[in-house]
Amino acid sequence: MIVGIGIDLIEVERVKKALDEHSRFAARVFTPEEVRYSSGKKNAAQHLAARFAAKEAFFKALGRRIPWADIGVVNLPSGQPVLEIKNAETLGFSRAHLSLSHLKSYAQAVVVLES
Repeated sequence: MIVGIGIDLIEVERVKKALDEHSRFAARVFTPEEVRYSSGKKNAAQHLAARFAAKEAFFKALGRRIPWADIGVVNLPSGQPVLEIKNAETLGFSRAHLSLSHLKSYAQAVVVLES
């Protein structure tokens, strides 16, 4: 049964600006693995913006916030992005589905939580 759905859309420039202007932003919001993955990409800000959107979409699906550091987006060998959530078993869902999309100017994420 679906227990939550969340969607988020963000301007890539907004994330890029936060990264440029706030030295602690990346460490506060993203996991080391997310930063490492994105820094290896041509447009790192697009990939980080998609991960930011994924976390915001997760918060909306869950109906509350948890620490940013407790949520990470990783890619399976197939390239499929998945959420890694610390203590997920205590949050009231058993499975999280994630879809990401990004263009030059925008990044979007959709999260569906199942019981």
